[in-house]
Amino acid sequence: MVLSDATGLPLSIDIASASCAEVNLIEPLLDSAATACVPSRLIYDKAADCDTLRDRLAEREIDLISPHRKNRVRRKKQDGRKLRRYRRRWKIERTVSWLHDFRRLLVRHEFYSSIYHGFAKLACLVMTVRRL
Repeated sequence: MVLSDATGLPLSIDIASASCAEVNLIEPLLDSAATACVPSRLIYDKAADCDTLRDRLAEREIDLISPHRKNRVRRKKQDGRKLRRYRRRWKIERTVSWLHDFRRLLVRHEFYSSIYHGFAKLACLVMTVRRL
């Protein structure tokens, strides 16, 4: 998972098992950000459509912008005006594609996840230095 700012610079990166839900990984990702300032808006896909996550992020003064799932039973918590910002999600996808430029991250050769995580952080550092 990658947390990036509005320009596409990575602020935090974290890896986890594929079996755990993405909703549970968002808050640890925000806690491990490289800067003290956390974005006031978090744009995410439909996997983050969870009312408890929205409430927990609202306590941290972070506005979660994600479309609702089709099978949502409860009343919607956001209207279409906020979803206009969801169109900017391409910047996050661009950051992920920049990470795929590093072959070592695209094809995982390492057995230990700590080594892979170190290479992912190194790739984020190289991306940041190139942009500055």
